[in-house]
Amino acid sequence: MRKLFIPLFASALALGLASCTSCSEEKKDDHGSAEGKGGVYMGGVMRLNEVEAFKSLNPIAVNEVVGFHIGTQLFEGLVKFNQNDLSIMPAIASRWESNDNQTEWTFHVRPNVKFHNDACFPEGKGRTLTANDVKFCLDKLCSAAPDNSQFDVTFKDRVVGANEAFESSKSGKNIGVSGIKVVNDSTLTISLKTPFAGFLNIMAMPGCWIYPKEALDKYAADLRIHPVGSGPFVLETMKEGEVVIMKKNADYYGVDNDGNKLPYLDGLKYTFIREKKAEILEFKSGNLDMVYRLPVEIFHEIMGDLEHAKERKTDFQILNSPAFNTHYFGFNCISNVFNKKEVRLAFNYSIDRHKIADFTIQGEGTAADYGMVPYVESFEKDGYNFKGLKGYTFDPAKAKELMKQAGYPDGKGFPKVTLQINSGGGDRNILVAEVVQKMLKENLNVDVDINTVPLAEHIEYVQSGKSDFFRFAWYADYPDPETFLTLFYGKHVPAGATEKSFINFFRFKNARFDSLFAASFTEPDKAKRYGLLSQAEQVVLDEAPFMPIFYDENYSLEQLNVRNFPQNALNYFDMSVVYLVPKDKMPKK
Repeated sequence: MRKLFIPLFASALALGLASCTSCSEEKKDDHGSAEGKGGVYMGGVMRLNEVEAFKSLNPIAVNEVVGFHIGTQLFEGLVKFNQNDLSIMPAIASRWESNDNQTEWTFHVRPNVKFHNDACFPEGKGRTLTANDVKFCLDKLCSAAPDNSQFDVTFKDRVVGANEAFESSKSGKNIGVSGIKVVNDSTLTISLKTPFAGFLNIMAMPGCWIYPKEALDKYAADLRIHPVGSGPFVLETMKEGEVVIMKKNADYYGVDNDGNKLPYLDGLKYTFIREKKAEILEFKSGNLDMVYRLPVEIFHEIMGDLEHAKERKTDFQILNSPAFNTHYFGFNCISNVFNKKEVRLAFNYSIDRHKIADFTIQGEGTAADYGMVPYVESFEKDGYNFKGLKGYTFDPAKAKELMKQAGYPDGKGFPKVTLQINSGGGDRNILVAEVVQKMLKENLNVDVDINTVPLAEHIEYVQSGKSDFFRFAWYADYPDPETFLTLFYGKHVPAGATEKSFINFFRFKNARFDSLFAASFTEPDKAKRYGLLSQAEQVVLDEAPFMPIFYDENYSLEQLNVRNFPQNALNYFDMSVVYLVPKDKMPKK
């Protein structure tokens, strides 16, 4: 087995420097002529691109990476991730503490946090954010709404009164979450049912971002395209699917260690060029400052410049780090097509993951040998039993026997199925889908059609149970195996077959898995907790509600004048600390 090494608590910046034209010497040269203290430069607009449109910027509805990338610049929660090492750092809360068994957390809100200026406020002036605003947003997180995709992965089953508030809201009652209490304008307490080691990670998720009640009252459903937060940047222009422009939040509280006011940049510009080749051309033309994820078809052409990049013979920087995400194909386990475990297992044993990783995606990721949780050295050291997991090898004979056991010898009688995938990401999605399609035909005599739809439509179909066989990728919400395994928790499955399942897309239920997974919530010993989680993953592998395909690896390109923008395993971008060196200050080649 090839290991994907993700040192979560090592500096992701260091990972990037190992394979880029990083400019440690150039920074020294620039230091004396810096416009800001400490060698930084103030001003400029960072130009970025996303190959898919976002679905929503309403915090409780953010469930895809584009909304996460953009929303992170506009909103903050009580805490946030450090983009260098993914540790938790203060945000709206300047500090916090907990009781001895970590079931009651007290957060202290900064006195100088203001909401963005917006028409939802009198005279358009943003007001000071208080603990009451935090309470309002967290109560909304725990209320039923068609687009609330964050409750299940944040406060459900964890915060005292969260489940009760959610259920009562279905009948129009707003009782609030009893375990969230405002002490005064600057102090808030949150009580947990049981100790939970990853609670601060949960508090950094989009569902816990804070926005004003006035914005929800004014914009209602349009909050998805009219975000009002307190983050380092303010929305200036919104042309959905075309361009999003943000300007510097002049009232942002952040200050760096040298006294420079954050953010350093004057603004951000997000475009939505859908084709990766066109995106790369825009980057090489100097019209974009960064792109992440390189197209498979030109991957080696770009990476062939790596040695030149190390010698500063290229006009851009190449950075790479492992990615904390898993690409997979999922089954709707309650469908007539995939309700038999033997069929799902047969599909898994009929594909050659190493061939896909080595040839189809050309080394841009590694074969998913383990399962949904990618190999992480720190997880293994802390007790996650990767070596004990029995995943799927390429075994066509075993696959054929399983199909025979399911009542489909040599594929006879098995219906034609449609694999639904999303557009975007260059040609990688379709290339992988076509290879899997071919392998299933060759090894199982199964016919598969491929249907490609836009990401927002794809998510809607999968969540609503309208797709029996689908492509997805799960990006970790926080550095813990639980963030992957929560996908299979039975309590995330709604009662109705067509009701939206926001997390458990497979509609998979297994009492043994649920018992092990739930037991991990209250286990204070990390080694024992990780042991429970790895046992739970083996249950998933035995039942096969999905087909793990590959674990990703991040490659990004940056212009030579970009600083403080490291790679990390979560693809978490904090643009408040990124800056651009003026071209006339760059060293001559």
